[in-house]
Amino acid sequence: MGQLKQVSELQTAADADARITPFPAPHRKSRVPWVAWLHRTFVVLMYLFMLSPLIFVVWLSFFKDAILYFPPSGYTLSWYHKAVTDSAFVNGFLTSLQVAIIASLCGVTLGVAASLGIIRYAFKGNNLVNTLLLSPLLVPGIVAGVAIYLAYLQVENLLDMDVVGTYGGLVLAHICLTIPWTVRLVSASMHGLDPSIVEAARNLGANSRVAFWRITLPMLRPAIVAATLFSFVVSFENLELSLSLVGPGRTTLPIAIMQYLEFNLDPTIAAVSAIQILLLGVVMLVTDRFVKLSQVV
Repeated sequence: MGQLKQVSELQTAADADARITPFPAPHRKSRVPWVAWLHRTFVVLMYLFMLSPLIFVVWLSFFKDAILYFPPSGYTLSWYHKAVTDSAFVNGFLTSLQVAIIASLCGVTLGVAASLGIIRYAFKGNNLVNTLLLSPLLVPGIVAGVAIYLAYLQVENLLDMDVVGTYGGLVLAHICLTIPWTVRLVSASMHGLDPSIVEAARNLGANSRVAFWRITLPMLRPAIVAATLFSFVVSFENLELSLSLVGPGRTTLPIAIMQYLEFNLDPTIAAVSAIQILLLGVVMLVTDRFVKLSQVV
């Protein structure tokens, strides 16, 4: 009987504990609804502000009228047909594509080597070299174009050979234009690398060449891909350097657009620009699919 009484008392105590109301959780102060709505509205307006030039250009490319006015009388695709069949635009596109590919590949190769030398090896004057390599980012494009043109003239007088107006001179100038982007992105990425990983590889028997190809280079891949992409875009869209260095009978796409605008104001230029926006957008999306650009830029 005594044991049954103890069991009954324990069960009564357990039931009493179960009936105790738990301590209420602290009430979180909810966000004011109009503040959240105002934030979303502001973000949407900022996106529209940034994308409005692109949207406006693409919209203009479908206007039916040769003389632009609002509202348009209709819409057509004839300007796109004219853009892709005009020899000046096609030749300019091919020249810009070739120059941009060569300049981006050469510029990225030289920029990666320069970044490795600046970050990995401490030498006297490395800050000066880094500033010198990044200085083209601070110089206006038209000033850089005139300076390179004058430098080419001095080289012509010194070596008695043509440099201005040659394909090699144009490519060399674009390589100089793309190197700063590579140095900036790769150097920033190398500052974030853990040197102990390379040291561990060296301790396991890897020499400096193997450690670079197997460890350092794969870790720098996002920065290298981003640098290649930005170098390609900068070279492809450049007008200031190409304007003073392109030779007779050869033109780039920006120069072809500028020459067309001297005598025409129809939506053909808008169609050409829309095609450029589409192609560069596809390149960026494909690149971001394999390498997340947001992790580097």
